[in-house]
Amino acid sequence: MRGLLCWLVLLFLLQPWESQLQLAGPRCHTGPLDLVFVIDSSRSVRPFEFETMRQFLVGLVRGLNVGPNATRVGVIQYSSQVQSVFPLRAFSRREDMERAIRDLVPLAQGTMTGLAIQYAMNVAFSVAEGARPPEERVPRVAVIVTDGRPQDRVAEVAAQARARGIEIYAVGVQRADVGSLRAMASPPLDEHVFLVESFDLIQEFGLQFQSRLCAIDLCAEGTHGCEHHCVNSPGSYFCRCQVGFVLQQDQRSCRAIDYCSFSNHSCQHECVSTPGGPRCHCREGHDLQPDGRSCQVRDLCNGVDHGCEFQCVSEGLSYRCLCPEGRQLQADGKSCDRCREGHVDLVLLVDGSKSVRPQNFELVKRFVNQIVDFLDVSPEGTRVGLVQFSSRVRTEFPLGRYGTAAEVKQAVLAVEYMERGTMTGLALRHMVEHSFSEAQGARPRALNVPRVGLVFTDGRSQDDISVWAARAKEEGIVMYAVGVGKAVEAELREIASEPAELHVSYAPDFGTMTHLLQNLRGSICPEEGISAGTELRSPCECESLVEFQGRTLGALESLTLNLAQLTARLEDLENQLANQK
Repeated sequence: MRGLLCWLVLLFLLQPWESQLQLAGPRCHTGPLDLVFVIDSSRSVRPFEFETMRQFLVGLVRGLNVGPNATRVGVIQYSSQVQSVFPLRAFSRREDMERAIRDLVPLAQGTMTGLAIQYAMNVAFSVAEGARPPEERVPRVAVIVTDGRPQDRVAEVAAQARARGIEIYAVGVQRADVGSLRAMASPPLDEHVFLVESFDLIQEFGLQFQSRLCAIDLCAEGTHGCEHHCVNSPGSYFCRCQVGFVLQQDQRSCRAIDYCSFSNHSCQHECVSTPGGPRCHCREGHDLQPDGRSCQVRDLCNGVDHGCEFQCVSEGLSYRCLCPEGRQLQADGKSCDRCREGHVDLVLLVDGSKSVRPQNFELVKRFVNQIVDFLDVSPEGTRVGLVQFSSRVRTEFPLGRYGTAAEVKQAVLAVEYMERGTMTGLALRHMVEHSFSEAQGARPRALNVPRVGLVFTDGRSQDDISVWAARAKEEGIVMYAVGVGKAVEAELREIASEPAELHVSYAPDFGTMTHLLQNLRGSICPEEGISAGTELRSPCECESLVEFQGRTLGALESLTLNLAQLTARLEDLENQLANQK
């Protein structure tokens, strides 16, 4: 029942426009013209839409001054094949043309628009089919009406048709591809390309097309009484409504089309009728999805400047900030307290190869600054240095340059992307030989300040990493490896200190790196060791020597016990072998 109602509504919308042409007065008295309509009858054109297009053709024919010496009309339809409905030479009376159009049966197959243009150029506009010879200079006009994307190429064949003097109008309806329309049409495109939102609005093109053929301006007298627009017709005029409106029975006034009343909008929340058609609207706190119909709860964390230092969690119409485990949210509701104060020399090795890409490199810099946020950066506490590597290595700033977190973060933001290869081994060598030197700000080994290296990479190294990865750990540097995207797990584990579970982190893409911060915070922040308030002692002092001696004796006792257990195990194996003989 609902389908029948929609069908009747569409026929009602069509009727006023067809009546316009009937009441328009004298026919369009143009000069001689050869006019061929190329109609898309593929399966995507539904039956009631094809009926609308049929009425559109009838209305256009009624507005033309047809005849052997005036306008000759031909119609072809196409889908996966091309069919001539009637050629230019077939009829000289409108009644015969209308009868052939009304008997038209759609093909309901594919959409071979290029094939149809080829047929129009080589057959429909040939002299044998009724076109006037080129020497008579009768204009040749093709009107292509389609609702979809061509399944073959149209640009080349359309260019050939235009080169042969065929003027092409491209009319796209509803699902039509605008790029294909522009490739087919003659210049200027704004006068030859028409796009309407539905088949029931296709009369918009018919009125504009007819006005181009008939240039007499009778609307200028200002006595037409049209509510919206007056459109010239030779010797007369008719009224036309704005897009989204339909002409009333008086042929002058207009009423808005309530698209939402058709009950086919499929909006999840609300439908709003606009001049351009139905539009879906979502309730407060929701965002319209790309399908134009469904709604999703708004993620405020992605839509506002939330200011959360660590993580933002969207909760319907509001959001809240979270801190990593072990850190407390401050009174401002956004920032987190600092990592427990401790002495660390931290050097960050950041991959600046071309595979990272500029927009992701900015995410990496933001990630680095989030690490800096939970460190106690100061000359006496944590010192931070940054090295960028690609096909070469560049120290962006050494350990001893900046004394506050704000200075470090500003320097990180100023780093420029290198964009070349991925020489991770070369970067590790640079770190071991230079970055942790006292000349670059590292504290003397005698002070026992932990040395930490963090390598950030998104791919496989182009050089060997094994030698300098091992050398870094031999030098007492605690190594962390953070991989993103196509980073190689085996390389990350080779770079990192043991156990790998605590020193290797991975994220599938740059947008999901934030979750790694919690693990890094728990690892890099010194939970034990020398605090900022503890006086650093010289290793030569008596207490330090006694402490060292105690640790050494304990280690020797452990080794002795292990050796005894191994010896006993070997003896047991020898006895088992002897018994087997």
